Amino acid sequence: MAVKKESWVNQGSVNYETIAQSASFRGLIQAKKRFIIPATVFFFVFYFALPVLTSYSKALNAPAIGPVSWAWLFAFAQFIMTWALCILYSKRAAQFDAIVEQVKQEAAEGGNT
Repeated sequence: MAVKKESWVNQGSVNYETIAQSASFRGLIQAKKRFIIPATVFFFVFYFALPVLTSYSKALNAPAIGPVSWAWLFAFAQFIMTWALCILYSKRAAQFDAIVEQVKQEAAEGGNT
């Protein structure tokens, strides 16, 4: 049994070049870049700081809470950071989805604003 996919533009051809040049689509791409690039840079710096600091310095070897060292707390913080970034992106994705709907609406109406 074949599943028929419905296009968001009713059986019409989609001019992707016009959509890519529209102001709302460019705004979507810029909004995503403003979030994704800093979040990715932060993630990589935070993630690789643990192995670099534990390999090349003694900064994280000091006890933080009783016998638990700062390295263990930093490693635990990486789990928290990962979940926080996922939650933050999920919330931001809802805003991106609203812009996508606007782009779709403009494309369906044939506008290029």
